Amino acid sequence: MTSQKLSFPRQHARTQRFTLGAPRSFTVSPDGTRVIFLRSSSGTDRTNRLMVLDTRTGEESVAADPGALLGGSAERLSPQERARRERTREGSAGIVGYAVDAAAELAAFALSGTVYVAELGAGTARALPVTGPVLDPRPSPDGRHIAYVAGGALRIVGVDGEGDRALAEPEDEHTTYGLAEFVAAEEMGRHRGFWWSPDSDRLLVARADDGAVRRWWIADPANPGSRPAEIAYPAAGTPDAEVRLFLTVLDGARTEVVWDRTRFPYLARVHWSSAGAPLLLVQARDQRGQLYLAVDTETGATRTVHVDEDPVWLELFAGVPAWAPGGRLVRITDEGGARVLSVGDRPLTGDRLHIQAVLDVGESDILVSATAGEGATDPETGQSHVYRVDELGVERVSEGPGVHTAVRAGGVTVMVSSSLEHPGTAVRILRDGERIATVANHAEEPVLSAGVRLTEGGARRIPCAVLLPTGYTEGDGPLPVLMDPYGGPHGRRVVAAHNAHLTSQWFADQGFAVITADGRGTPGRSPGWEKAVRDDFTLSLDDQVEALHALAGRFPLDLTKVAVRGWSYGGYLSALAVLRRPDVFHAAVVGAPVTDWRLYDTHYTERYLGDPAEQPEVYAANSLVTDEGLSRPADEVRPMMIVHGLADDNVVVAHALRLSSALLAAGRPHEVLPLSGVTHMTPQEQVAENLLLLQVDFLRRSLGLPR
Repeated sequence: MTSQKLSFPRQHARTQRFTLGAPRSFTVSPDGTRVIFLRSSSGTDRTNRLMVLDTRTGEESVAADPGALLGGSAERLSPQERARRERTREGSAGIVGYAVDAAAELAAFALSGTVYVAELGAGTARALPVTGPVLDPRPSPDGRHIAYVAGGALRIVGVDGEGDRALAEPEDEHTTYGLAEFVAAEEMGRHRGFWWSPDSDRLLVARADDGAVRRWWIADPANPGSRPAEIAYPAAGTPDAEVRLFLTVLDGARTEVVWDRTRFPYLARVHWSSAGAPLLLVQARDQRGQLYLAVDTETGATRTVHVDEDPVWLELFAGVPAWAPGGRLVRITDEGGARVLSVGDRPLTGDRLHIQAVLDVGESDILVSATAGEGATDPETGQSHVYRVDELGVERVSEGPGVHTAVRAGGVTVMVSSSLEHPGTAVRILRDGERIATVANHAEEPVLSAGVRLTEGGARRIPCAVLLPTGYTEGDGPLPVLMDPYGGPHGRRVVAAHNAHLTSQWFADQGFAVITADGRGTPGRSPGWEKAVRDDFTLSLDDQVEALHALAGRFPLDLTKVAVRGWSYGGYLSALAVLRRPDVFHAAVVGAPVTDWRLYDTHYTERYLGDPAEQPEVYAANSLVTDEGLSRPADEVRPMMIVHGLADDNVVVAHALRLSSALLAAGRPHEVLPLSGVTHMTPQEQVAENLLLLQVDFLRRSLGLPR
């Protein structure tokens, strides 16, 4: 039990935002007898173990313990593994990912650069004698082989450790086989580069060549004796990695999969199941067109199954495309102002649901996660539910207000639920809708409780979360305001989950009314809401202002003292706020901001702002370093604290430095806090803790509040 004397900033940092000790990464065996997952032993233990729950008894067992496997030695991570974890924002240790065979009897995982396999029924695990460091080991469906990546080559080894060999080796230093390229891993949600056939006789293997991608160097100024790290970074308007795909049999023979890579260079999704031929989703660079392609496994030729086009952009979703039984295409698409699930040519959902992901494709139904669509009678602010969809209709599976997701197989569903009433997540194992077991959650209990109120603000009904200091009463008077948004694409913050608002509550307890608003551009509402920011990110700021003013009549807000804080897109939005609306915002904490969109990656930036060579005026209008607000008169200059990790290879520190230079050239005082050795994440305990404390100190100074 955590001592009540432990401060929230320290606890928040030590527990990695209360994620340590929480079960995650669930798999259900096809026969429904076991649930495989990862979990560390406590709320402060970073090392995940591979766990198995027997659904017949409800008992848990350890299938693989990194401490025992490494004999107490410290874990060693290769630079390639560190880069993979950065792309997935993975801050824990031990077993951070695994893959299983078709029967879910054998698991493979990488630990300290070595391939391990675990027999899940026997509870034994062992290393395979292969040359590392290895990345992404995956068993064949029949459990006889393990494919993995080492040294940029796709290799295969027998599960007994025999016959280790390369199936595809890189031709030069710029080429890899079996790995996702930067934009696939960072922006497309594709973290894999090879896929086994259902018959275990061949693989689809991606070849990525980043030779044409421009080189950047990430230095470590705190250690001038260290060489800068070279990265291939595809900034907006510059070349991407070239991605090709090969059908590769186990003797190394291969056939290239052919499609129009000039028009559709992005390999966004690959699906290969026993329900049909390999299925690809490939996108045009402007992401306004995409093809669903079926692959001929003998010739490598492809045929077009479906074509999607959109005048703004096409979103990518988890779990699709896929084949339904009978060979019908399962996809999520924007139709008639709604985001719907379609099977074949038939939409199965309407405007009452806003589909987020496909969770499972069953024999007679499809499991999806969704929020309330604009046609819903109840807006259900911040909620997300699990639904079962078939030809006859839609049925909600999750129960109670909150945020729910699920994994399903063999008639068993793992339901993972969060709510406002309780911290953390609850994991229930269901069969036929009845609970048969639960998975223990070892995450720590927070030392504070979030008293969040979810509401809507303004004529646009902007989703908002409002938090006041614990114990606040009306007689305490109006409060200085802290806007605490992400506010941009792929970053929904107003959710009906307790832990999501803990940091905001801590800031509130420092004497602020804290508001989080999900304006246009954020997900979870409607396609039109998300796509409104095309060519104009400044609409995000307009909605923050609208939400603030709308809530002022309902909550004790002192509009003469309004600050804003954010990270990444939220950092961009925070800087934008004090530059463009100093009449509203009086101070900003600007964390890891994108300040010049020409320095951010292709797939993300061009989706929203187009090609910088074709639309330079759009990039200029959305830039902070050339913003007209830099030249405002002295009485409109607002304090700004810029925070950035020097090792960030996603939003590189050049963004912060260019903003600082522009501010200095304009004679605008500001503060810069460089974080040595810190990437886009801040997993280091002392850094994460002190960042919160320093932000409060800056906000108090800037707003003229007692310190």
